Order: sequence, then structure tokens, then C-alpha cells
Amino acid sequence: MPPPRFTQRRLKERDVDFCYGSQDGLLWPILDRIFELELIYDNSEAAVLQRKSFLQKRGIGICDVVESSFREKIDASDLGMQKVKLRNMLQILRKHPKIDTLLFTGGNSKNGPEYFFRRHLKDSEENIKLKIVNNEPPRIHQFVLDGRLIKTVSLIAPSGAANMAVGSMQLYKELKAKNPKFNTLDFRVLQYKEFF
Repeated sequence: MPPPRFTQRRLKERDVDFCYGSQDGLLWPILDRIFELELIYDNSEAAVLQRKSFLQKRGIGICDVVESSFREKIDASDLGMQKVKLRNMLQILRKHPKIDTLLFTGGNSKNGPEYFFRRHLKDSEENIKLKIVNNEPPRIHQFVLDGRLIKTVSLIAPSGAANMAVGSMQLYKELKAKNPKFNTLDFRVLQYKEFF
């Protein structure tokens, strides 16, 4: 879910009024580096149109598995979400039969996208199970929906809060030892590039 300032219409100077548009988030800077997009980071319509155009050209859809939630504490943490209502992802997948991969920007920890997707599958009562393909980060699963094989990939969250998790990963430590200038954003760029 976006930071509360997006619903309160109190955007910061470098926020973009679009999915993952927080100036503190890393998804667009990651994609900007991978695809050399030269994105604008401000509240303009041009910044929004750049992102929409990129997604359309690449055939990428973007949505949050959470349709709505409430927060006691006004912050952007996933853990702070309460009374969560999930979006009907199975309906979205049925409506868009070309989708063969779901990229989760986070994992199976409480209130993470994989966690909510698993809950959605369980609540759907359709007996759809995620099967492990690779249990090492990024975790990859697959499932069958109406005879169609769909893969899920749980990428490292594109948020500053996930930096500690990145810093503790063995591969990150090895790459950092080889190049002291290597950072957590560089690591995400490497991971996301493989799947985008």
C-alpha cells in the first residue's frame, strides 16, 4: 500500500502520483536503471505518463494485492495494515489470460505480497496450491489456474526497510567484498533485471 500521504493528497516534492510513486520507494529507480528510462521524479502528469508508457510498451500490469486497509499508526509499513481487504487476483488473472508470471515486491512475511496471495488462494476455496520451484531468494513458486501454469517470484521489497535483509544475504556480502561501492540498490537491480 502507498504511504498515507498519497490518500491524504499531501505528496512530497519528488513523489509521483502513480503506483509505487513514493520518493522513498525504490521500484522506479530500479526500473529506471535497468531500462535507462530517464524518468522524471515529481508530481507532474509527465512523470505519470512516462511510467504508464513504459508499462504499456513492455506489456506489464501493476497492482497491489491489497485493495484496502486501515492503519492505527500513520506510516507506510506493511505490518501496520489492519482490516485488510484483498483484491481478487484470481479474477484479474482470468480476465488477462496472457499473464504467466506474478512478480511480488516482497515475500511471505506477515502482510507481505506473497503472504497475502497465499491467503487469497486459501480463501478462494479453489484448492489452488503454490508449488516450490526455488526456495532460495528470490523464491519462485508456480500454480495452475484453469489449466494455465503461472509462476510467482518473490523479489526483495523495493523499500528502505528491506535493506537489512539484503545486507545479511550471502550473495550480497560476496559482491560487496569484491566491490566496496556495491550497495543494496545495485543488488536489487541485479535481481530485478533477471525477471523484468
